[in-house]
Amino acid sequence: MVRADSATLRPSSDETVFLCTGCDADGTILTVRLDLSLLRRPELGSVFLGREHESVRRRSVRLHLILVTTLLASNLVGVTVAAVLILFVLPGPSLLSSEFLVPTAIVVPVYVTLAAVIGLIWARSIALRRVKWYLLGNEPTTRERIGTLRVPWRMTLVQAFLWLLGTAVVTTAYGVVDTETIAPVGFTVIFSGMVVCGASFLYADFGFRPLSAVALASGPAPRARFIGAMTRVRVSWALGSGIPVVGLSIVAIFTLAGRPVAESRLSVIVLVLSATSLLAGYLLVSLATGSLLGPVRSVRWAIEDIKKGEFSRRVVVFDGTELGELQRGFNQMASGLQERERIRELFSRHVGRDVAAAAEQRDPELGGSDSRVGVVFVDIIGSTRMAVESEPAEVVDMLNRFFRVVVEAVSEHGGTVDSFLGDAALVVFGAPRAMDDPATATLACARALAERLPDRVEGCRAGIGASYGTVVAGYVGADDRFEYTVIGDAVNEASRLCELAKDQPDLVLASGATVDAAEPAERDRWEAIGSEVVRGRSTPTELCVPVADGSAPSSA
Repeated sequence: MVRADSATLRPSSDETVFLCTGCDADGTILTVRLDLSLLRRPELGSVFLGREHESVRRRSVRLHLILVTTLLASNLVGVTVAAVLILFVLPGPSLLSSEFLVPTAIVVPVYVTLAAVIGLIWARSIALRRVKWYLLGNEPTTRERIGTLRVPWRMTLVQAFLWLLGTAVVTTAYGVVDTETIAPVGFTVIFSGMVVCGASFLYADFGFRPLSAVALASGPAPRARFIGAMTRVRVSWALGSGIPVVGLSIVAIFTLAGRPVAESRLSVIVLVLSATSLLAGYLLVSLATGSLLGPVRSVRWAIEDIKKGEFSRRVVVFDGTELGELQRGFNQMASGLQERERIRELFSRHVGRDVAAAAEQRDPELGGSDSRVGVVFVDIIGSTRMAVESEPAEVVDMLNRFFRVVVEAVSEHGGTVDSFLGDAALVVFGAPRAMDDPATATLACARALAERLPDRVEGCRAGIGASYGTVVAGYVGADDRFEYTVIGDAVNEASRLCELAKDQPDLVLASGATVDAAEPAERDRWEAIGSEVVRGRSTPTELCVPVADGSAPSSA
């Protein structure tokens, strides 16, 4: 446990990430990474929905809260709207008069109370029965998965049934007293019920995202032609705008049919229905738009992470419509990009980053071109005897440490490891990536290897040969299997110098041509010790070795 009085919070290089540093009871320094982007970019589209994976207790509490809030809030709004419209707005007899005392004071309150209790119990039973696997933390079967995805629709059907039944009960109760109340009361209750059903579905669809995410993780959504992103928009338009406009039309028809309405009352009716249309339309369109934007935002946030190189980024698929397919498609694309990046990384490790980059820029083809390059050949001395006298694991470990030093030195000087040849390495400077001064880099790398190998790889002695000249650099092999390499006299010369260097005190030799081609500062670090006709050549090669520290010859 980190002591609160010792913890400090500081921003990192990323403005969304903070590092919380403190000490535990033993005095050990602990650092915790707090990523604030998780609050701005919740994986389920809203911080109120928590995370995809939660404890069973948290799942149960969240589910019950969603059920109660969704059903009670939407129905309370619907009942309020219906009461206001029936009692104070729509034309017809006043329902607050004493003759309507029984339906107004008894029938409506009793039915609303019973419908709320029955609806809550019924919807809860439907939901819990189909998401029992989720609360237990089990993997869903195909049937359970499909049933879970259809819970919002089933809850909406429960609301629709209760409101239709309520329309029949309330309309009958008022119609028995006065038949003129049937049309306004029936229209108002149906209108309010449809708004409630639309809001209930959108709220439930939003609140059940954690369940949908787990269900959709094991397979795509079931095919249903009537369920889709456009269906949400059409329903929102119909309930929020279409039906109120129909209500205004009914009032107009009612007036034209010879049922005069006072001008002041007509104005109130138009104003209230217009306000209802605006409010209901805003609510439903906002909910529908939010349900559409949630998946889109999750994909947009993930794309931003992909751009930063986080190819392991995935989005939680929580939508059962075409937008869910968009989320699933993004995950498939991200998996492909991650696999491509993995293959690229493996390819780069096998052939070198420069060769891999050149292959990406243009299609490799057999053949090559003349290039002036520097070549370093480094070979371990006594490797055959070491392989016989040592355990294979020890040999491999030593070779890995040897090649690690070689790769490090070559990378520092801008070269490319052409190939590992058992216990030797062929290094090229100037191909496939061109260099301004490959001769200088070749000599500097040879000196670095001579200095580092004895210190970094205990018991390892290696001859080092450095050469410079024209080679053919390109791809050799067959059409279905080839590799990049360099071939030419400079390569052969570097190999022969490597063999001769094994008899030198510093274990490194460079050709005079390489030293002559280098810049003056590097040239002054080498001195000639004679010449020799190396195997495979007819003319003598001038041999140069590094100058001991403090004894460099004057550049004059």
